Amino acid sequence: MTEQQIVNGIKNNDRKAMRAMYDLLAGHAMATAMRYLDNRDDCRDVLQEGFLKAFSHMGNFNYRGEGSLKAWFSRIVANESINLLKQRSHIAIIDIQDVEMPADDPPPDVAHIPPEVINRMIASLPTGYRIVFNQFIFEHKSHKEIAQSLGIKEDSSASQLLRAKRMLAKMINRYKQEHDD
Repeated sequence: MTEQQIVNGIKNNDRKAMRAMYDLLAGHAMATAMRYLDNRDDCRDVLQEGFLKAFSHMGNFNYRGEGSLKAWFSRIVANESINLLKQRSHIAIIDIQDVEMPADDPPPDVAHIPPEVINRMIASLPTGYRIVFNQFIFEHKSHKEIAQSLGIKEDSSASQLLRAKRMLAKMINRYKQEHDD
């Protein structure tokens, strides 16, 4: 089934279309949830909630071509992941005025690092860093949008992103040193 057929089928309560959407998007959605959450059970819960939300709100979805269903569902999963993090823990956001910021270093070369290793590194970031990093890098949200969704200042979002990038760079450089033998 194409995305268009899936969307039309779900709008008509077709269970085969729902299954087709699950088969098409579950793997990508799980990867999206894993970027935010460090627990597979939480990711499964988010996926279940995400699919329920998508199925029940499909009438509001406006199909805009191949890939639009995947993008829409990815946003649902990312938002559900953030909501779960907000419910379960305090998201530590450091205000930029509290931190002395050194000059930017060039980004490390990740060409020979397996994607699953990079994903584990991202998952190991502190919660606030991880959320801002994922929202900015993968969801393509602006600092203004991130700040509004988290209830923080734009400068704090920028600070969290910078700190996340620096922490990832250190992890990547450490990994490269350990595996260049």
